[in-house]
Amino acid sequence: MSGIARWSDLAPRVISAAVMIVLGAIALRLGGIVFAMGVWALAGVMTWELTRMFAPGQGWLAVGLGCFAAAALAFAWLLPGALALPLLLAAALTGMSRMERDRYRFGGYAAAILVGCHVMILLRDVIGPGWVLWLICVVIASDVAGYFVGRSLGGPKFWPRISPKKTWSGTIGGWVAAGLVGLVFGLWFGAGAALAPVSVIVAFAGQMGDILESALKRRAGVKDSSNIIPGHGGVLDRFDAMLGAALIVGLLWALRLAPGLA
Repeated sequence: MSGIARWSDLAPRVISAAVMIVLGAIALRLGGIVFAMGVWALAGVMTWELTRMFAPGQGWLAVGLGCFAAAALAFAWLLPGALALPLLLAAALTGMSRMERDRYRFGGYAAAILVGCHVMILLRDVIGPGWVLWLICVVIASDVAGYFVGRSLGGPKFWPRISPKKTWSGTIGGWVAAGLVGLVFGLWFGAGAALAPVSVIVAFAGQMGDILESALKRRAGVKDSSNIIPGHGGVLDRFDAMLGAALIVGLLWALRLAPGLA
C-alpha cells in the first residue's frame, strides 16, 4: 500500500470526528434529557443498521425496530433500575423474533446496544459527566493510537480472519494510550494509578466490541453498517467499541471493581 493510499481516508475521518466530538461535548455538558435523547437516537440508528445487516431488503422492519429500540430506552430511563434491564432484554428479544436467520446473533447484539447505551445514560445521571468523559477518552485514545501506530508500524495481524486491518502493534498502542488516559483521570478523580489497568481492560473490551461488529459485517457480506458518517461508515461502525467499553464499565460498576467509581 502506498503512503498516500494508506492515509487517504484521514481527512474525512478527522472532520467527522471533530463534528461528533463537538456535538457529544455539548450533550454531555447539558446532561439530563438532552444527553439521554442523544443516546436514544444513537441506539435507534444502530439498531436500524443492525437490522439492515440481518434482514436486508426489509426497510420498514429496520425503521420499526430502530424506533422501538429508542422507545424502549426512553421507558427504561423512567423506570427503577431493577426493572430497566428486563425491559431492554425484552425489547431485544422482540426484535430477535422478527429475524428469519441468525436470530441469536441479532438478539445478543441488539441487547448489547440497548444495555450499553443505558449504562452511558446512568453514568451521566448517577455518577456525573467526568466518568462518561473518562470512558469516551479511553475509547478514543485507544482507537486513535491504534490507527496511527498500526498504520505506521504494521506487523502481524491481530485477528486476520475477522478484522484484516488490525495489527498487534496498533492493539498494543491502544492499550498504552488507554493506560495513560487512566493515569490522568485517576489523578483527577483521586482514584490514583489503579485506574490505569482498569482503563486498559476497558480499552480491550472496546477493541473486542469492534472485532465483534467486524465479524457480524463479514457474515452479512457488507463493508460498513451504513454510510451515514463520512470516513467512518455507519453509527455502529463508530460506536461499536464504545458499546463494548460501556458494557464492561457497567459490570465493573455493578461489582464495585472500578477504583473511584461508586
